Amino acid sequence: MDHDAIAALAASHHLAIMGGFHPAAGEGPQGAGTVLLLGPAEPGFWPHVTAEPEFLDGAPDPLDRWSLRVIGALAGALDAQAAFPFGGPPFHPFFRWAIASGRAFPSPVQLLVHDAAGLFVSYRGALILRQRIALPDPPASSPCETCPRPCIAACPVGALTGQGYDLDRCHDWLSGPNDCMTRGCAVRRACPLSQRHGRLEVQSAHHMSYFHR
Repeated sequence: MDHDAIAALAASHHLAIMGGFHPAAGEGPQGAGTVLLLGPAEPGFWPHVTAEPEFLDGAPDPLDRWSLRVIGALAGALDAQAAFPFGGPPFHPFFRWAIASGRAFPSPVQLLVHDAAGLFVSYRGALILRQRIALPDPPASSPCETCPRPCIAACPVGALTGQGYDLDRCHDWLSGPNDCMTRGCAVRRACPLSQRHGRLEVQSAHHMSYFHR
């Protein structure tokens, strides 16, 4: 299958190819010709996934279990391997893979920023193909280069700025009255690309509930 055919197969599960790359010799998974990163296809991902069996059985970690099942099945259909950003250690280097795709970049606040998803970029897994397939050209530069960078001053308590990340201050803020828990991180929400991406606030709230326990 080529890139477009795999993208169509992923789209049937409300997943999008968020980037891909061809590992150089000695880099990436052994025997890989192409690595494709998969993330939520927006809008519409959350209504789709929350209607799936993993969200209806009452067991823990429904999104991870859904990702294992669906991306694992995609890998099987493509005679590929599946990799996930959870389930370690050891963990797969998704941050490095994202940068290698040419579609994600370090942002002014050090989080990854994606050319389409902005600071709301997330990866549910990767498909590791043995064959080398043609990939679309990535953008010429980071979207941050032409952005006014509202993310830098967006954190209500200054826990996440261009100077770094104060994890303790962040969790202290999340423990009190705030809207980051219900709407998602204010810094991520400030990104203009994030605002156009179509992620629902209830989806961000789900992730925040796992981040701040």
